[in-house]
Amino acid sequence: MIRKLQAVALDCADAVQLAEFYAELLGGRVVTDPEDPDWIEVHGFEGTPLACQRVDGYRPPAWPGQERPQQLHLDFDVDDLDGEEQRALALGATVLERTDQLRPEANWRVYADPAGHPFCLCLH
Repeated sequence: MIRKLQAVALDCADAVQLAEFYAELLGGRVVTDPEDPDWIEVHGFEGTPLACQRVDGYRPPAWPGQERPQQLHLDFDVDDLDGEEQRALALGATVLERTDQLRPEANWRVYADPAGHPFCLCLH
């Protein structure tokens, strides 16, 4: 039986840059292994660690289209959607959709990290 989810790995062109983005966003720390410079992990926050894996020829997802599908996205709980949006944007995220402003029942907004992976900030 599987005991737990060890990590969620995100492919990217620059593992250090992406790991630094998520470490700042989540209040975590970057963990490197000199033996494997293409695999960088982010630890020190509540939840499953994130890993950033450098991939030759990486092409970011094209959200919301399916030409280059997202394959996965991350959801993060926040207490202040506007404040966390400003923080995420200052760290290098871009707004893909302010869903809460388009649909009154929605409590999330969709962003892209610096490597183009979609993620959501969800008000809870």
